[in-house]
Amino acid sequence: MTQELSEFKFLYLFGFSEITGNHLERLLPILKGQIKKGSQIGIVLIHDGVIGINKRGRITEAMEELLSLKVTLYAMIPDLKARGINLEQTHEKIKPIEYDDLIDLLDNKLKIVSWM
Repeated sequence: MTQELSEFKFLYLFGFSEITGNHLERLLPILKGQIKKGSQIGIVLIHDGVIGINKRGRITEAMEELLSLKVTLYAMIPDLKARGINLEQTHEKIKPIEYDDLIDLLDNKLKIVSWM
């Protein structure tokens, strides 16, 4: 993971389920603007933010759009397990991580944005 750490300009912590709200829809234009400016972005799905990333379940349009963007996506393993989401069934673009990995990411980012 150490090579990835230096490439991000922004690291987002996203904790809302798109099945019950439109928080991701509001974040997408911001992400697109930052990508357009050449910013490398990492997003960590935490809490209910991991809901809707199971390949066998319903993936919302907003999540599909996020998955299509040039961003690096992570999901917290404890949050996946707490919500009964099988790690092997998460979308292939999403990297499951543990708390130690999250600490490494947080420790090395220029800007951390909490979207919870």
